[in-house]
Formats: sequence, structure tokens, C-alpha cells
Amino acid sequence: MEYLLSLAGLFAVAFVAATVLPAQSEAALVGLLVLGKQSPVLLVIVATIGNVLGSVTNWLLGRWIEHYRHRRWFPVSEQALDRATGWYRRWGRWCLLLSWAPLGGDALTVTAGVLREPLWSFLLPVSIAKAGRYIALAAIVLGLF
Repeated sequence: MEYLLSLAGLFAVAFVAATVLPAQSEAALVGLLVLGKQSPVLLVIVATIGNVLGSVTNWLLGRWIEHYRHRRWFPVSEQALDRATGWYRRWGRWCLLLSWAPLGGDALTVTAGVLREPLWSFLLPVSIAKAGRYIALAAIVLGLF
């Protein structure tokens, strides 16, 4: 039971961390890796899936909420969204390789929805970015780097 709860917790934290809500999925992953009770590969997969699905939530948010972007409660600041839109227009979907970044990554995934990036072409760079971050972090923690 503890095994499943820790995986569910990691998934939840990774999901929330990818949305515009604050959370630290890296700390959860490192903690579980240090405990050494679960497969590092499984932990990286669970964190990646949760984080990618959180980014898909941002993409969906961007698809329908853009007309509210000037409202005070809009989840991404006007500056962050404008900056992300500029990157997106300049670099296209490949700027989503920066979706892992703590500053601006969430705004890029919302911007992809606002600019109507198709889901299939959104998923590839976001999945590469999210998985790459967790793989690198796991490799550092496990002394492989």
C-alpha cells in the first residue's frame, strides 16, 4: 500500500508542478530515489507522465481561456504570456523543449494552447523536455553523472 501511495503522491505532485500552481516535483522524486524502495525507472516514468498531463491541462486551459487573458485572475501573468508568445512565434513548437524550466515553462504550455498548437505536435517536445529533466535528475542523484 505504501508503495502505491508514494507513486500516486509523486504523480500528483508532478501533475500539479506542471500546472500554474506551485509544487516541487523534483524534491518528491529525489526523496523517493534516496529512499531506494522503488525502481528509479518507474519513478521517472510516473513523474514524467504526471508532469506531461499537467502540461496538457495548461494546453487545454490556453485553448479556451485566452479571451480572459486581461482579467486579474488569469493564471499566467500578462508579461509571461507575452514573452512565451514571442518565443513561440519565433521558434515554433520546439520552444516547448523549454517547458521543463521553472520560469516560463508553464507559460509556454498555456501559450501553445492559446496559439492552437495541435495536441499531437505539442506532446512530443513537452514529453522530451519533461522526461529529460527527470532522467538527468535521477542520474545525478544515483551518481551516474
